[in-house]
Order: sequence, then structure tokens, then C-alpha cells
Amino acid sequence: MSLKEKLENVMAQAVEDCEIAGMNLLAEKDGEEICYCQAGMADRERGIPMERDTILRLYSQSKPITAAAAMILMERGALDLDQPVSDFLPAFAKQSYFAEQEGIGEAAAGGSKKEGKGREDVSAMEVRPVMQPMRVYDLLRMTSGLVYPDETTAAGRQAAVVFEEMDRRLYTKDAMTTKEAADKLAGCTLAFEPGSSWRYGTSADVLGAVIEAASGQRFGEFLEKELLGPLGMKDTAFWVPREKQSRLAETYETVTENGKKTLLRYEGNNLAVCNRMQNPPAFESGGAGLSSTLDDYMRFARMLLREGTLNGARILKPATVRYMTGAELMEYQQSAFNHWIGLEGFSYGNLMRICKRPMQAGIFAAEGEYGWDGWLGTYFANFPKEKLTILMGIQKRDAGTFALTRKLRNLLVAEVL
Repeated sequence: MSLKEKLENVMAQAVEDCEIAGMNLLAEKDGEEICYCQAGMADRERGIPMERDTILRLYSQSKPITAAAAMILMERGALDLDQPVSDFLPAFAKQSYFAEQEGIGEAAAGGSKKEGKGREDVSAMEVRPVMQPMRVYDLLRMTSGLVYPDETTAAGRQAAVVFEEMDRRLYTKDAMTTKEAADKLAGCTLAFEPGSSWRYGTSADVLGAVIEAASGQRFGEFLEKELLGPLGMKDTAFWVPREKQSRLAETYETVTENGKKTLLRYEGNNLAVCNRMQNPPAFESGGAGLSSTLDDYMRFARMLLREGTLNGARILKPATVRYMTGAELMEYQQSAFNHWIGLEGFSYGNLMRICKRPMQAGIFAAEGEYGWDGWLGTYFANFPKEKLTILMGIQKRDAGTFALTRKLRNLLVAEVL
């Protein structure tokens, strides 16, 4: 049985079991395509199959592209990663963070450093002014103290208020812009003092506003001029125009009805990103806002594997790519990252996971591999030493990297490495 047949069998079974409505997968090795597979539907109601040119909402898989944009400005001398964020966004000049009161340990604070474990005891916390300002590299490493909305921590609840306002204004003439969103987030109390720990959050969205300030252009304009356009990523943007809407995959969620799994269409927005993506947004989310296809994203991945160049276009210098893809957290930051189940053996930097100890991983991994995934199940992994890229496209609510992703990845890696 060929690799393609093995992969398609697993994918088809996932469709039959209502794990997903449909998906596609693309892999390259040594600059040559080794496999393209697809299964199921992009739109079940209209009978549109998943295709190679299906447009996918990337959500957090937008983050590596945002990091690359920052690297472009860094190597040109327009952005110093050690600079305070307030140099670009003055709203960040005076910040505060939640600190545990002396004598009260983590257990008393509800074990809040583990995602989803308990509810933070606000009475055990006090608000203190930051002594170390948030720096640009904190945004790239998620060591900023900025968090995503959640109901279990005080910092998360403050972030939720900002996103609730963004959602209320989303379809109005007064929709919140990238910079205004960053300024609003600057008014939230940080989860910890910048640099002192790690937590996944809105850092990439704020970085988008920093890129605007450093470049003098809207974030989307900078991306198109400096990265997407030169790479020929014609289907990658913060919105999907009318003539391409029929190629935008629908989103589904798996539910259980009468003891049987089924799929329901999901049409809600998330993180102030419109589900239909019909119009250019005021808020161009560096953390979640882009849509793309597998072939488009492969151009970005290929550029990184080739140390910054593709088809004659030089996007980044080799030293910049090595810096971008070789990052590692400090030991005291890594201890917080280690709570992320499923990323054992990995560290984090420049808005990506980076494998440092493959024998600790729960998947077949390789030292130096890097990438990220998306909320709806898109997945990206580059293996620089092995010259391998794996991309997957799924549009399932709350999927991220889940069992199906790991099964397909393990099958492919075992076969080709």
C-alpha cells in the first residue's frame, strides 16, 4: 500500500466517524512533492468536496507569518527586539501585573499556572507596577504576560472584556483597528511581569500593531508588499473576496446526539475574526486573522527551508531564518511552557514550537523541527535537517493539534524519515 493510500484511509475513516467533515494534506521532501491527499467535504450542505485550492481559516497558524514580518524589519534595522513595546505603542508605557502575595503559594492561588486547572484565587494576588518593561522579544516568545480571554484567571477575564467590545463593534463603521485593539489590551493587567514566565496569548496581535508603527504601513499592506506578494501567496489574506468565497471551507463541530457522533455547521466568530471573512477587516489579527491554502502556505514553508529565498525572491537572510527557527525559552520560562500537554520535548520562540529533545515528545519528532497549528485544525511542521514539510487543512471547531493530526503525522514521518 502506498503512503498516499495509507494516509487517505486514515482520513476517510475520520470522515466516516464524524471526527471531521473533510481535510487535505500536503507534504514535500527535498524540494519535491511526496504526497497530496484529500477526503470529505469542504461544505457538506452544498456537496462541495475538499480540494487542493480550498481556502482555510488559519487562526493561530497566522503567527509564524507575523513572526517573519518582524524578522524582515529586524534585519533592516527598523525593529530592535530589545526595544520596549512602548517605543512603538505608548499605551504600554505604564503597566501592572498580578503577583502572588508573599507567603501564599501556587496551590493557594488555585494552581493557575496549569491551563484550565481550577480558578485563580484573586484574593491571593496583588497588582504591582512592572519593573521590567515589555519588550518586542517578549511578544515573539509569549513571555509578555498578555493572555487570551478566559474565565478562570483575572487577567483572562480582563482580556475577555476587550474582545467582547471588539465583537460588539465588528460589523459597524466603528470596528476596532489593529492599533486600537493593542491599546485596549495595554490597559489590561498582565498575568505576570514581562519576561518572568510564559503564557499563550495576544502577543502576536500586539506585534501586528508594532509592525504597523515600525513600518508606517497597515499590517496587511506590509505583509502583502514584503512577504505574501513576493512569495506568490495569492490566496493568503485577512479576508476572502466574493469571487473566492465558494472556495472557503465551512467550519463544523462534532457533537453527540442520542449517543451518536454527528457534525453541525459552526458559523460563529472567534477572537474578533469574522467567520465569513467577506470584507477587509479593521482589525488585522497577527495571531489569528489570515486565511490561506495548502499550496500558498507551502510557499512560505519552502522559503524558510531554503533559508529565506524562493523563486528568486529574497525575503529573509539565512542568518535571520536560523535565528527565527532556532529559538529557545529560558529555563524559568520553559517550566511554564512545559504545562502544555502534547508539546513535551519542544520549546517556543518567534511564535512557533521548536523541537529540542525529540525523545521526550509524544510523536515521532526530529531535533530542530518547528511550526504551529490553528484553532480549527490547520497544521504546519518544517523539518530543516530532513528537508521535509507537512501541512494539513481542517476546519473543525476547537481542533488544534488533536489525535487525527498526530496519527497522520506519525504515519508520514515513520514512512519518509
